[in-house]
Amino acid sequence: MAGAIYKSGQGYWVRLMSAISFGVIVALGLTWLWDWLDAISFGDVETAYVQVGATLVVGITFGGLGYYLIGSKRRTVDFFIATEGEMKKVNWSSRKELQRSTWAVIALTMLIAFYCFLLDRVFYILFWWMGVLDASSNG
Repeated sequence: MAGAIYKSGQGYWVRLMSAISFGVIVALGLTWLWDWLDAISFGDVETAYVQVGATLVVGITFGGLGYYLIGSKRRTVDFFIATEGEMKKVNWSSRKELQRSTWAVIALTMLIAFYCFLLDRVFYILFWWMGVLDASSNG
């Protein structure tokens, strides 16, 4: 069947999230198109008619393209199904592990920031002592 959803029961979440993401991008593009057309003068034609017409044509075109890519194109759908299968195999970290890792990253970031601050002070004092920096330039 042409136009039917290919392997409809498989890859549900990947397809759903892809469709939502694609829809958000199209909606943002249509919003931009609407505002862009609002700034253009079309002579005797009412701007609202052009905005509605162009937005509908572009929206229907990209909606059909999204349906084709996400719902019925075999290679894309097979990729989504394989992606969902691989995501089910991932060993996700526990909450405790995630918290420990987050605190380690925060502590290491602060340590590196402090090290950079100390190094900056050392070079400032060194360059001031050598006369490269003027005493009036407060660092």
